[in-house]
Amino acid sequence: MWLMWTVIRSYAPYVTFPVALVVGAVGYHLEWFIRGTPKHREQKSIAEQREERKLEEQADTDGTQVLSLKDKLEFAPRAALNRNRPQES
Repeated sequence: MWLMWTVIRSYAPYVTFPVALVVGAVGYHLEWFIRGTPKHREQKSIAEQREERKLEEQADTDGTQVLSLKDKLEFAPRAALNRNRPQES
């Protein structure tokens, strides 16, 4: 009896891997058969949705009416832009 347990213990990895492989394959195909063919829903990624939204927003606005660079500088923080400039007196 002890010889049988020794043989089972030593060859267990060689027996369990093929058994697990067969059980996994059967379970996979059984689940696929029960669920049926998957319904393909095209779901856009968040990046694609954002890009489409941005394009729609741009289409609604007039592209020729933009702020000048001088106007844009007024909205930026003064500390970042005037760090190396001399103070106006």
